[in-house]
Amino acid sequence: MNKAETEYPVQSGSTFLKGIFIGGLLGAAAALLFAPKPGRELRDDLSDKLALATDKTKEVAGAVTDKTISIATTVGEKASDLASTVSSKASDIYTTVSESKQHIAATLHDTGKKIGETVSEASASISADVTDASKEVTDEASDAKEQVKDTYKTTY
Repeated sequence: MNKAETEYPVQSGSTFLKGIFIGGLLGAAAALLFAPKPGRELRDDLSDKLALATDKTKEVAGAVTDKTISIATTVGEKASDLASTVSSKASDIYTTVSESKQHIAATLHDTGKKIGETVSEASASISADVTDASKEVTDEASDAKEQVKDTYKTTY
């Protein structure tokens, strides 16, 4: 932007239309002052020019309206597409998280089962070892008792 554009920015389309209207009035006044024609012809010419300016203004307004509608439609479609894409991606993320959660739960369940089996096996092994050790201790105690009896019998 140049310096003039930054100092005097265009505010809106209504400013343009005001400029056209004021320019038309100034042109009409200048035409009245410098016209070499009689009043009736001058009024007819002014009426024709005003009708032409009105028609041109309506054409420009119609074109602006059509372009605005086109842009609004395009923006609406793009926003709808974006919302659809975001919704789809959010759904994909939710599905992925849900599947991951189920996979983790299954893994934890399997791991818990394996730990339970390992603990059961270790418990059974320890129980068997304790039973065997208990038998051995009982047998050795019984043998020791017999030895003590034999020893006391022979001495007494």
